[in-house]
Amino acid sequence: MAGITHTVTNQAPPLVQYDVFGSDRALVEAVERHLTAEAREDGLAELSALGHTCGSAQVQEWGVQANENPPRLRTHDRYGHRIDEVDFHPAWHRLLGKGVSAGLTAAWGRPGGHVRRAAAFLMWTQVEAGNCCPLSMTHAAVPALRTDPELAAVWEPRLTSMVYDRALRPAGQKPGALFGMGMTEKQGGSDVRANTTAARPLAEDGTYALTGHKWFCSAPMSDAFLVLAQAPGGLTCFLVPRVLEDGSRNVFALQRLKDKLGNRSNASAEVEFDGTWARRVGEEGRGVRTIIGMVAATRLDCVLGSAGLMRQAVAQAVHHCAHRAAFGGKLLDKPLMRNVLADLALESEAATTLALRLAAAYDDGGEQERALLRIAVPAAKYWVTKRCAPVAVEAAECLGGNGYVEESGMPRLVRESPLNSVWEGAGNVQALDVLRALRDPATLDAYLREVGRARGADHRLDAAIKDLLTDLADLEGVEGRARRLTERLALVLQGSLLVRHAPPEVADAFCAGRLGGDAGAAFGTLPPTLDLASVVDRARPVS
Repeated sequence: MAGITHTVTNQAPPLVQYDVFGSDRALVEAVERHLTAEAREDGLAELSALGHTCGSAQVQEWGVQANENPPRLRTHDRYGHRIDEVDFHPAWHRLLGKGVSAGLTAAWGRPGGHVRRAAAFLMWTQVEAGNCCPLSMTHAAVPALRTDPELAAVWEPRLTSMVYDRALRPAGQKPGALFGMGMTEKQGGSDVRANTTAARPLAEDGTYALTGHKWFCSAPMSDAFLVLAQAPGGLTCFLVPRVLEDGSRNVFALQRLKDKLGNRSNASAEVEFDGTWARRVGEEGRGVRTIIGMVAATRLDCVLGSAGLMRQAVAQAVHHCAHRAAFGGKLLDKPLMRNVLADLALESEAATTLALRLAAAYDDGGEQERALLRIAVPAAKYWVTKRCAPVAVEAAECLGGNGYVEESGMPRLVRESPLNSVWEGAGNVQALDVLRALRDPATLDAYLREVGRARGADHRLDAAIKDLLTDLADLEGVEGRARRLTERLALVLQGSLLVRHAPPEVADAFCAGRLGGDAGAAFGTLPPTLDLASVVDRARPVS
């Protein structure tokens, strides 16, 4: 029985039983903008249904359970036989099944498939980010496999299936399959050309035996993996099945699972290959070129994942401040807190708008859109993923001490927030990839055409574009300032998109704070003369 002093008041109710899609105005508008008339009705209905699923108490509880019960490695069975399996909590499998059935691996053959999937991925990250890793890699494996039409014909229907089958058995006997990836080695990191895993050709054409060690192998319970290894002709891409066609286990020795800062529900392993059977994908010596399509797609998912984490952090902060009273009124109505929330909301909306624009470029598939992706994906991956951690930390602070308590869910967002900046190439790798993309005049032309569509609409954006052109005209010693240049490319692109598509109060605040220099280094330092109340109201989730 509670004591007479234990009366709980002035606490925000849980943000639950709400439409994660419908309450995110920036996301809804982006989907409506980018989907064709033919795909719009079905796409919006599908995303609305998923939005209610994401906001349900049951699914949110699964996310908590999966995070609180990390996977466990079982190297041997009770008799001492090597099995190399990973045990997951049932909530993990429930989430993965929901994610697959929601089409998170099925973008490539559907009308508006990438925009629809991007919106779904952004929402699903808000439920539980760890299970998004195998969903992302399965989706991203398709362009790499398409370099080998014979392999693609066999594997693509399995990867784009909307049926999840957790059993470890031959992929040909399953209604759907998941893919993982293994590129990183302990001596090389992002420098994959330093990989030492060796691939020895076997008698059957296109097959090899791999010997070596992978320092990071994502989602080791998957049905197959794309890996890089040194063949006689140089670094080459290979498909490594977990279970062979005859039902026997491929040699896939899991040495240990990584104990990570966040992403606790997802298994990341060190794996040993010792005569492991593999099928070549693409030509010998062209491994990076073959797998680059997978890398680009997973990098976009890093942008989407960070946008999703930021959106959830902002939604929780605004929701809390709308219900919490202090100093004679609701926190939401206090000018200083309103400034903080508006600043966070700008970062979230800019990330969402940019991520969905890039997904639409995948759906378009035209030459100019492909050129835009070559520079915009690494720039967005660099900037959006780096903004995620400060947004999550500031949003947690909006809840005060409550935000430092695990039950609030905010610490999980904080721990997850640096992840996407590290995976699939950390910041310096992205900045260097931007420099490589700038060597192609068509790539820069596609970018300038895109941002130029907003010229004349805002003087601060125009000035930022002019300054950017000055930077691009002088590439002497550019590597040392590659981060600064990449940041500017991302901010100008975000500003152009918001000026064209966001409400005037959002575009005005973004250009003032991000392009016009009229803000401090911390969140909550926007000019108070802006319409910040409208920016915050737009970001408020309706439960």
